[in-house]
Amino acid sequence: MLFQAIRKSLEFPNASQVVQQNYIDFLAKTYRLSHNGDHGLEHWMRVLINGRLLAEGNGADIEVVEHFALVHDVMRENESLDLYHGPRAADFVKMIAGTWIRLNEHQLHQLMNACRYHSVGRLDRDVTIQTCWDADRLDLGRVGITPKSLYLGSSLAKDHNFIEMANMRSKKRFVKEGFSDD
Repeated sequence: MLFQAIRKSLEFPNASQVVQQNYIDFLAKTYRLSHNGDHGLEHWMRVLINGRLLAEGNGADIEVVEHFALVHDVMRENESLDLYHGPRAADFVKMIAGTWIRLNEHQLHQLMNACRYHSVGRLDRDVTIQTCWDADRLDLGRVGITPKSLYLGSSLAKDHNFIEMANMRSKKRFVKEGFSDD
């Protein structure tokens, strides 16, 4: 049970029912890279926290934001430049829609677009898609990059204090080094 180590840090009053133990376990087993890497389980959880905080402030669709946090990097093939991991994640979403992902057509479209284009540096007028991207970009501190407000879309995400909080969170470890992916 991979998720149990960080469950307490993820309790939010307005969270949806997306984050379930069996869903996290399924995604963790699907992921081919190390969960101790830059794009593994800890990153997903910090994106989840960022997304929940942003959605609470801007009204983004929490179900889409939570699914995005968990699936946006699940199809990565390496930790460095993987230009097609976003489109692969969007295809993966389509493949598991109706089983692991139960969203209406509009939500599914938002999730697939958020996954497909999350690493190309775009901004989007759709508050839910932008919230997904902001949540991910706010975790760049894990690789030594401070997020730039130029690439963030909402006023909350651009807030200096919010960026600083996310940047500090991005450097914290939830799981001990040597965490087993088994």
